Amino acid sequence: MALSSLRPSITTEVAEGSPDTQRFLSGLDLLRQGAEARLYRGTFLGRPAVIKERFPRKYRHSALDSRLSNRRTVQEVRTALRCRRAGIAAPAIYFVDLVSNVIFMEDLADAETLREHIGSSPFGSRNLEALAEIVGRTLAHLHDQDIIHGDLTTSNMLLRRTLGTSRGNGETSERANSNDGEATAEEDVKDLNGAKLVLIDFGLSFSSSLAEDKAVDLYVLERALLSTHPGAEDLFGTMLHMYGRSSCHGTAVLTKLKEVRQRGRKRAMVG
Repeated sequence: MALSSLRPSITTEVAEGSPDTQRFLSGLDLLRQGAEARLYRGTFLGRPAVIKERFPRKYRHSALDSRLSNRRTVQEVRTALRCRRAGIAAPAIYFVDLVSNVIFMEDLADAETLREHIGSSPFGSRNLEALAEIVGRTLAHLHDQDIIHGDLTTSNMLLRRTLGTSRGNGETSERANSNDGEATAEEDVKDLNGAKLVLIDFGLSFSSSLAEDKAVDLYVLERALLSTHPGAEDLFGTMLHMYGRSSCHGTAVLTKLKEVRQRGRKRAMVG
């Protein structure tokens, strides 16, 4: 699938969706529905698949809604492909319908969210420490590719118990991307029964080389982690420590993160 072919539509018409796609979706099992998308489980050319549909939002102007949905669908596919090519685990993309804003992707049925895993593990365990190191290293690799996720939460990271096909086709060795003497991600996951970290939901992602944007990405994760898992400060500290050791620009990003935190505190006080 050529990335150049995935261009957001500039039409002012509302995309009501391909009739064939809508008929197909009506026969699938609905997994969950969020604010802007529905997830279904089905098959694509005989392979288990998850189908993500961005449905029209009636409260938005129709032309604006169409452009936003189309742009986010395109961006999600582009970023997933960039991640896989860089060796960062992400779901394989099978097919994209830009008329209906529907993505057919790999079904990671054997995975659990980071939120579920952290919630079922005691703080201070080697299991969570190793997990935090994997997260820090993965995000460092992501940001070194100048990819900003835009919505980093523990619900948008999956732990997969089997390798499957979620790893990038052109993946390079984790050891080659880490500092000399560092433990690799392969070694870190021994306490996690061979689980692999998979990033999902790239609808708000974008490209940027700015330390500011990368710091904000980490700040979003920090806020999401601490609000969902009170007492996870040390866990996030381990993530940042490994991020700083693994990223080519770790020092600059972590310095900028301190500034972002200060701005966040000021907003909280002002209201």
